[in-house]
Amino acid sequence: MFPWLWFWAPQIHFPWSGNDALRVEPTTHWFFEGIKPLAGNPRIEEKAFAVASYGKQLGLITEVLIAQAEQVGSPTPQAAESLAKLKAIAREIETIKTGEYEQTAIDLEAQLQDLQRRGGPRYAQLSERLLPLLQAPS
Repeated sequence: MFPWLWFWAPQIHFPWSGNDALRVEPTTHWFFEGIKPLAGNPRIEEKAFAVASYGKQLGLITEVLIAQAEQVGSPTPQAAESLAKLKAIAREIETIKTGEYEQTAIDLEAQLQDLQRRGGPRYAQLSERLLPLLQAPS
């Protein structure tokens, strides 16, 4: 092909080939995706989240709200229904937490048993480090 005729050269693009406009922008906060870009001041939100997660904050608010509502009583049937729903949600979340902690304990026990079978001296070292933690009052 002659170099001065390059602009007449045919360009054939098959499916999934050719020019692809791929937008590549690095995310500087890849470790913290809990805050949407336009949700207040991101630095303040991130620092507040470091103090207490949203789940922790909502859990405390839920506990206080349920306690206050039980003391005052429900002024309307709709409020009583909402309180019952809130209590059900709180119980369900507690069930989820309990299940996760139980599964973690089961997994940890299985890993320790596997390490005991295969680990040799590593298991002895680990047991020396873990025994004080297991004997400490919770």
